[in-house]
Amino acid sequence: MSRHSIVSSDSEELILVDADDRETGYLSKAHCHDGRGVLHRAFSLFIFNGNGELLLQQRAADKRLWPLYWSNSCCSHPRRGEQMAVATERRLQQELGIRARLEFVYKFTYQASFGSIGSEHELCSVFLGRTDDEIQANDNEIAAVRFVAPPALTQDMAVHADRYTPWFRLEWQRLASDFASRLGAYCQLT
Repeated sequence: MSRHSIVSSDSEELILVDADDRETGYLSKAHCHDGRGVLHRAFSLFIFNGNGELLLQQRAADKRLWPLYWSNSCCSHPRRGEQMAVATERRLQQELGIRARLEFVYKFTYQASFGSIGSEHELCSVFLGRTDDEIQANDNEIAAVRFVAPPALTQDMAVHADRYTPWFRLEWQRLASDFASRLGAYCQLT
């Protein structure tokens, strides 16, 4: 996979779901993110290195929603007919050029609007993982990457929340509060 590969398009079909994560149909990625958004299946990955630092990505400048905002390691959608395990592995390779064994933690639903440009409305599965693979960021998806110690991330989010995507803020807060013991297997929180 090239560092410059195009790995998604507005026409790809995403999986629409109900509040219980049951499939209800399919809709293009573009239409899923129009207006207040249409509820669809998604995932967020939190990848740590051997030093317990979290990999963050800054979203590419030409992203429709939250361009140049910092976010968790990788987030995307399974495509029509694609199992979650296949989708997460595919996306780690496409965006970051890495592999990681993932641990499912929880699912949640959120809706967030990016002004009048569009919205996320997702039922999102959150996973933790670890890798020491060399990061090979795909510049069609990612403007920059960095590793950060969790205490520094928590402190920076408290001061500069507007630099981070809304789903990442929600997920990090919940991981640190409701799933601190599981998160602690990957990093030091304090």
